Amino acid sequence: MTERARLMYEYHTRARIVANPIPVCTGMPFFYWRKKMHHIMSAVIMLAAGIFLVAKGGDRFVDAASWIARAAGIPAFIIGATIVSVATTLPEMTVSIMAALEGSTELVVGNAVGSVTANTGLILGIAFLFMHVTIRRNDYLVQSLLLIFSAAVICWGCQGGFLSIPAAILLIISFLIFVYRNLSAGRKHMHNHHEATDKVDTSGKNIARNLLCFLLGAAAILIGSRLMVDGGISLAQQLGIPERIIGVTIVAVGTSIPELVTTLAAIRKNEHDLSAGNIIGANILDLSLILPLCSLASGKPLPVAPSAITFDLPACLLITLIGILPLLIREKAGKVQGIFLLASYAAYLAVIL
Repeated sequence: MTERARLMYEYHTRARIVANPIPVCTGMPFFYWRKKMHHIMSAVIMLAAGIFLVAKGGDRFVDAASWIARAAGIPAFIIGATIVSVATTLPEMTVSIMAALEGSTELVVGNAVGSVTANTGLILGIAFLFMHVTIRRNDYLVQSLLLIFSAAVICWGCQGGFLSIPAAILLIISFLIFVYRNLSAGRKHMHNHHEATDKVDTSGKNIARNLLCFLLGAAAILIGSRLMVDGGISLAQQLGIPERIIGVTIVAVGTSIPELVTTLAAIRKNEHDLSAGNIIGANILDLSLILPLCSLASGKPLPVAPSAITFDLPACLLITLIGILPLLIREKAGKVQGIFLLASYAAYLAVIL
């Protein structure tokens, strides 16, 4: 090594020591980053395990709850309007309520609003891209207007930095109208078609199996929700990003997996009514039921981050309008609208990330 090279080496070594009091020869930076990566991987594993448990547990819970209701003699239209509708929203609901109890309000709003944005921009966009969807306007008018109304109410009701009481009341009214509408439509459908009541196998073995599925599904949802909340908070802390970002991206898409699975099945079977109706119904429940419940669980008005008011809430309303209004006006949707929805969702992610 030449004298000049030796002097330059000593100079840069001293500069590093001054900038970082930990001696470079100890290897501490390596162990620090290894420990940090370990924490990040643990958080990612918790999130992935939580998403898996919530998705599988939700599926089992809905099936078992529907069977128990049928076995109890509850009419099918009531099961569809209440039990199945609410049960399919359990992943988002449980994750958000747990986050509210933990005081992670950014995760609450991010999950609820982000799920609606993902359902519409991503999942409905995929459905429109791969299916030529046609609807009857009268069948979807009330639900679609309730969805747009709920998104607009949240945008308006959170401008003060928290979910206002009048906005929460309006959201609950929207939820009640949605359930009443479903009950009325189910009753009318049953009277028009005079469907025979399904015979339910109530043998001891079948009862035990469905009760076990019900309990295991509920346990999986609770455990998975806890893992998703803890993993989301830990990942946000380790990466130094707001919990809101984790909420509107990873957690929101994770809790939307049931809707994604249903939509992929509808694409495979070309049942376009199933995909559109399922997503609209799930979105109404995400907006009109989850946020008021989380506000109640936290025992105070639900705080909303300024960044959520600026980006997430308007994006949710805008993407909802892009997905719903053309569908109502034209009574059909196709590849162009699907591409536009996916592009809008991608643009939203690019802005917040």
